[in-house]
Amino acid sequence: NDNYYHTLFIADSKSSMTTKFHSDDTVETKEVITYDIEVPFAVIDEVPTFDECKQFATNIEKKDCMSSAIANHVSKNFNTKLAKELGLTGMQRISVVFKIDAQGNIRDVMARAAHPELEKEAKRVVSSLPKMIPGKQKGKAVTVPYSLPIMFQAQ
Repeated sequence: NDNYYHTLFIADSKSSMTTKFHSDDTVETKEVITYDIEVPFAVIDEVPTFDECKQFATNIEKKDCMSSAIANHVSKNFNTKLAKELGLTGMQRISVVFKIDAQGNIRDVMARAAHPELEKEAKRVVSSLPKMIPGKQKGKAVTVPYSLPIMFQAQ
């Protein structure tokens, strides 16, 4: 009966909802927002993994396996001759950041390098990573950001 309390806000770890109660006893739901929960790779309960890494028992072993698998994929698929074609010499460093979503897909790939073509190549290679088993926090699949430095010597 108090007009001061007219809005109820309900939130959990996945969504929120604003509900208004009108004086004529009708209820109106205003908004539902779904949140994409992100948990850093370093602290996640269960890291995202490739199929070949799932047989490992500990999270540390799975992290090492996953990192090695990503590094192997990048080294096999990255066109290092591109730097020479662009006239670049010396050590080339490309910083790549991407997310492994709650379905195990790679998304939001961003890269920073000395040349835009190196950035484009890094994005292409990282985007071609195979689908993973998603990471889990408290038993629920979550998005996990991942940072990957790519370094090679251009002759």
